[in-house]
Amino acid sequence: MKTYLLPLISFFMGMVPQVNGQKFDSLDHIKSDAGQIYFSAGNKKRARSITVQFEKAMVYYRDLLDYKPTVSLLILSNVDWGKYSTMGLVYGMPHYDPGSKTLFVAAEDNPFWKSFLPPLDGLPKGLRDQIQTIYKNPNGDLSMQPFFDLLAIHELGHAFHYQYNLNMQRKWMGELFVNILLHTYIAENEPHRLPALTVFPKMVVTAGSKEFKYTNLHDIEERYEEIGRNYPKNYGWFQCRWHSAAAGIYDEAGKIIGNKLWIALKSKKNTLTDNELISFLEVYAHKSLSNMIVHWNDQN
Repeated sequence: MKTYLLPLISFFMGMVPQVNGQKFDSLDHIKSDAGQIYFSAGNKKRARSITVQFEKAMVYYRDLLDYKPTVSLLILSNVDWGKYSTMGLVYGMPHYDPGSKTLFVAAEDNPFWKSFLPPLDGLPKGLRDQIQTIYKNPNGDLSMQPFFDLLAIHELGHAFHYQYNLNMQRKWMGELFVNILLHTYIAENEPHRLPALTVFPKMVVTAGSKEFKYTNLHDIEERYEEIGRNYPKNYGWFQCRWHSAAAGIYDEAGKIIGNKLWIALKSKKNTLTDNELISFLEVYAHKSLSNMIVHWNDQN
């Protein structure tokens, strides 16, 4: 279904932008230089927290990539998710709609987030202790919210490469790229949040992939939309692999890697074969990216 935002002139005439034909008049609004920010009633504190981080990330990405996209950010309750989200994805799965230039993130804890928490007694004690420390909420329960709140910044990265019309070479490269941007931003600007960003993916990867139908890069390339819609936890496992890879790539290549990869992808309009892509990344970006492709199945 086609989605769109009304022209900017309509906004200044007092009209509210639309997604999927729906006005945002049931949502609250935050003024921001980063874009249009809307949120479901009762979530003002979280929305402001996410907005502050979103604004900082926008400035950081803009300076790193010398480009600024146009975006709207919706921080939604479960009820509003069904009303405004355009892609039919499970509540809690953050996403970016290129057609409307809109980012969607969940305002509430939800079953999708909770589904990633494995039996803790099956994990190494050190990792188990980290999970219980980092993701414990004020009620004493475990919540993955500290990780998922960071994913508005992940989705912001998609706005950059979609609106610049980069040939990302592979669908999974688009995901790896924005995870590299996310990890770099957090490591360079909010290092105190690195545990929240890195322990969740480590937890998911450590729990293993036996329950998942798809685990190869070719699987996600050929069935990207299908896996996202029909196997959301399986899709989340891929994301955790890319998050972990992004952390390693940042550690090896440094904070400049996002800019180097951006420039490299800008220079290559034609789509490369797998072997060509491996060689291209090693020469024009960093060997750690080509190593990720070569050694992907070692962890499956």
